[in-house]
Amino acid sequence: MIDILPIRTQRTTASRLTELDPANLEFGKVYSDHMFAVDYHNGEWQEAQIVPYGDMAVSPANSALHYGQSIFEGMKAYHQNDGGVALFRPLDNWARLNASADRMCMPNISEELFMQGLSELIRIDSAWVPTGGGSSLYIRPFMFATDGFIGVRPSESYRFMIFTSPVGLYYNKPLRVRFEQKYVRSAEGGAGYAKAAGNYGGAMYPTKLAQKEGYNQLIWTDATEHQYVEESGTMNAIFVIDGRVVTPSLSTSILDGVTRRSVLQLARDMGIPVEERKVSSREIVEALEAGKLEEAFGAGTAATIAPIATIGYQGHDYDLPKVSPNAFSKRVGAALDAIRTGEGADVHNWMVRV
Repeated sequence: MIDILPIRTQRTTASRLTELDPANLEFGKVYSDHMFAVDYHNGEWQEAQIVPYGDMAVSPANSALHYGQSIFEGMKAYHQNDGGVALFRPLDNWARLNASADRMCMPNISEELFMQGLSELIRIDSAWVPTGGGSSLYIRPFMFATDGFIGVRPSESYRFMIFTSPVGLYYNKPLRVRFEQKYVRSAEGGAGYAKAAGNYGGAMYPTKLAQKEGYNQLIWTDATEHQYVEESGTMNAIFVIDGRVVTPSLSTSILDGVTRRSVLQLARDMGIPVEERKVSSREIVEALEAGKLEEAFGAGTAATIAPIATIGYQGHDYDLPKVSPNAFSKRVGAALDAIRTGEGADVHNWMVRV
């Protein structure tokens, strides 16, 4: 990739890097010095800029606040064993952002604009990329409507931005989850496959109820029968049943996770059978009772691999077997870590140097 777009850059005069404690990185609470921003007016993206991270002013009539035209992505940059920095599968995130934009009647971002803005931002704030094990620079690209207009129609103006945050592990212990068979995250034909802000806002109340019951997260089920697995919290759900990696097939109600794609590809590389199909809650419970459910975990950018220790179903908790050091989730997690840090062979060309 050749940088050809003009990006106006204003560097901060008061870096906050000295305030960073690499040994205590709480997820999503510390932000790097700069952010990338570009506005959409009159049918095209205007001047791109990188400016110091900070608050911004919006109209009280901002249409994103009233009508929900807001989308985002989650991705990461990693410190390499040779001292450099690399992004993990950034073009997958770019393509998914545009798929979300299409669904929410928002303009697309060109690959050139996305990648050059992202790359230049990471270069400027490369000192913020943590080096400790399990740590990374979390990257949040997002787009929202900026019309100051009260009326139900697509906005005519938008802002696309990227900011970053040094992070450690999202979960520090295996999860307790339960099947959600009343509330719905998304329905077929809806916007569940898009990373739209409203999907996450609507999921908070049932998740809060589950947390009051002692669970960390939910396993969402389908909107029609409340029996078929969709996602686990904000992650894709993956199971190992009788030596096979099993996960719900993608639909308009399930997010096409980049980590999910990577896990399934690595499973195939390892010679492990992979099944993408409908998975019912009853099948999971029966596999548990028969001793055939070997593992269950969530896969997502924030957590990468989040092992599940307990699954609740119809008022009963089922404990999964203790995960062995040679378990698939352990091996695939280690393989992903090695690829992302440059210690392992990147045979699928997932990493992009900055």
